[in-house]
Amino acid sequence: MLDYSMIIGGHSVAGQESFAVHNPATGELVGRAPNASLADLDDAVAAARGAFHAWAAQPDEARAAICGAIAGKLGEHAEDIARLLTLEQGKPLGGLGSRFELGGAQAWAGFTGTLGLPVKVVQDDNTGRVELHRKPIGVVGSITPWNWPVMIAIWHILPALRAGNTVVIKPSPFTPLSTLRTVEILNTILPKGVLNVVTSDDRSTNIGAAMSAHPGIAKIVFTGSCATGEKIMQSAARTMKRLTLELGGNDAGIVLPDCDPAAIAEGLFWGAFINNGQTCAAMKRLYVHDSIHDAVCDALVAYARNVPMGNGLTDGVALGPINNRMQHDKVSRLVADAACSGRVLLGGAPDEGLFFPVTLVADLPDDAPLIVEEQFGPALPIIRFTDTDEAIAAANASDNGLGGSVWSKDIGKAKSIALQMECGSVWINKHGAIQPNAPFGGVKRSGFGREFGEEGLFEMTDLQTLFC
Repeated sequence: MLDYSMIIGGHSVAGQESFAVHNPATGELVGRAPNASLADLDDAVAAARGAFHAWAAQPDEARAAICGAIAGKLGEHAEDIARLLTLEQGKPLGGLGSRFELGGAQAWAGFTGTLGLPVKVVQDDNTGRVELHRKPIGVVGSITPWNWPVMIAIWHILPALRAGNTVVIKPSPFTPLSTLRTVEILNTILPKGVLNVVTSDDRSTNIGAAMSAHPGIAKIVFTGSCATGEKIMQSAARTMKRLTLELGGNDAGIVLPDCDPAAIAEGLFWGAFINNGQTCAAMKRLYVHDSIHDAVCDALVAYARNVPMGNGLTDGVALGPINNRMQHDKVSRLVADAACSGRVLLGGAPDEGLFFPVTLVADLPDDAPLIVEEQFGPALPIIRFTDTDEAIAAANASDNGLGGSVWSKDIGKAKSIALQMECGSVWINKHGAIQPNAPFGGVKRSGFGREFGEEGLFEMTDLQTLFC
């Protein structure tokens, strides 16, 4: 067990108090994180503001090179960070777990370093020249969740730095240690004050709320729940902060009758259950045509039975526990209700501790909480449909609109349906396969703004129009 420190202005800061971080698979103490005070946050913001002008004035190619160096540093320390991530988050070390997450963090960091902010000329004639310049905003406040803490931290940090901003990041109290370690490592190659991290248990002092209201922070990037996103919008309004909000999703998949159930079972499973279903853009509702509904159910059950769940440090484990008691209790509530009104095909009852078995439920009414609410865990409702237009309408009935998918051998037809879905991203014959060059974000209550690619980098800038 180790005590971890915040990094403020390039220096380690222990904080006056700390809080415990436990392994969700075993309950054992992993380490202790500093419980930041409002004064600590003020110091972090002051350090970021103090470093901003020099960082923004760096040549563009210098910042690009540092982004590439960050990718290299993540690679050097990948195993160290991945093991810590498994201990505090619960996900497996191998497979689609912590090593996979660190690989994704490297890929996003490296790709972001290749992006640029060239001046765009919109007019150049005998009446004059008009140029569009992308300029850094200032201090970016990053608030990250517990499901993919390292990779999402990189999603927030790297485009902010690449655009010339400085950063104060606050990770979830359930998974602060891997972020503290990552920021510590990155500070070995960044100028002091460019990247700072503060941590809080969110009970004694709500540092996240203080960040969204802080006058020294010019933009907030938040990944998390819709309810918290609302609060951030309200408090950020007082200082007219820029916002990028990637909020909850209740993604629907639509399976058309020409599919081969056995052929798509693996893709459907991991579309729904990657990271044990604890992913914003995981499939949360599966609509299957009546003609193959039962066969798809059988194929999913057969595949799911062979996916091992357990302690993430054990070789061969593919799924870990639910990360925290609050989320475990929510999944338990939704599944218990579903068991009363639907047909449980697999799972259905909690295991010991924070483990919950993969659960598949069919024949639920349309208003079942497991369909209407975002479960964010290893439970999937499978819904029968006969009319494709009705399936599209049902998929769009959610207040959320993060992702969706269509499954069919007829790509043209699948694309036509995909374009009718009200969500920020749609996949055909897969689900949730994000990539660093493709903009990602939601519509409706799933937030606004985009991450990744050139569009994501633009979100970290203010636009200035220059008339020459």
